[in-house]
Amino acid sequence: MEKKESALFTDNEIEQLNSRFENTGAEEILIWSVENFGDEIALGTGFGASGVILIHMVYKLQLPMKIFCLDTNLLFDETYALWKQLELRYGKKIESAATALSLSEQAAAYGNNLWKTDPDRCCHIRKVLPLQRYLSDKKAWISGIRKSQTEHRRNAQKIERDALNNVIKINPLLNWTDSMIWDTIHQNDIPYHRLYDEGYPSIGCRPCTAPANGNGSPRAGRWENLEKTECGIHLNGHHLKSGSR
Repeated sequence: MEKKESALFTDNEIEQLNSRFENTGAEEILIWSVENFGDEIALGTGFGASGVILIHMVYKLQLPMKIFCLDTNLLFDETYALWKQLELRYGKKIESAATALSLSEQAAAYGNNLWKTDPDRCCHIRKVLPLQRYLSDKKAWISGIRKSQTEHRRNAQKIERDALNNVIKINPLLNWTDSMIWDTIHQNDIPYHRLYDEGYPSIGCRPCTAPANGNGSPRAGRWENLEKTECGIHLNGHHLKSGSR
């Protein structure tokens, strides 16, 4: 389906929206999102702490919004268990967005353990491209990123243009602190990823994620021993080296 150009606000309109929503709560932004984009918006989640809060809000507000996960086929067993638990808790199907390339086909094409030899390429195949395909008939998507998570995310806005996917990206929890996140989870008894209780501050794919080992960074343990802190879906693809696509 060809995306309508009206999905992309002008720079001036985005600036005005961010001024308007500077002190607006996450629930109000979610309501605005559905009012503006209807069934052409979706919530993306990797089942992190921010993501489960947004799922809870969508359910609480009874918003007719699709929810999806980028399933790399390399997620933790605990992640798949939480996925099912959330579907049962909220009575809402969470869609899978995944590459058609199996792990064995990937190994045959690029060598074994691509996540070690070229993690950017692996992320591009298993996350960036599936997201592009999933959003090809959407006008907007919602993420749970927060400014406190990485240096790059400090520059994010609540409403921004996702140039790679030709959609509007909405970040309702952008300014939330860790204490706000965990207070909301515990106060509402929201199911959350149990690996948080085992020293994982950030949880991604099984081969690439480790406990923090005392590192206080919100993204510690992701791509251990590498400078990499992003899979690419929040960078518009600009970080990829030539040939990594």
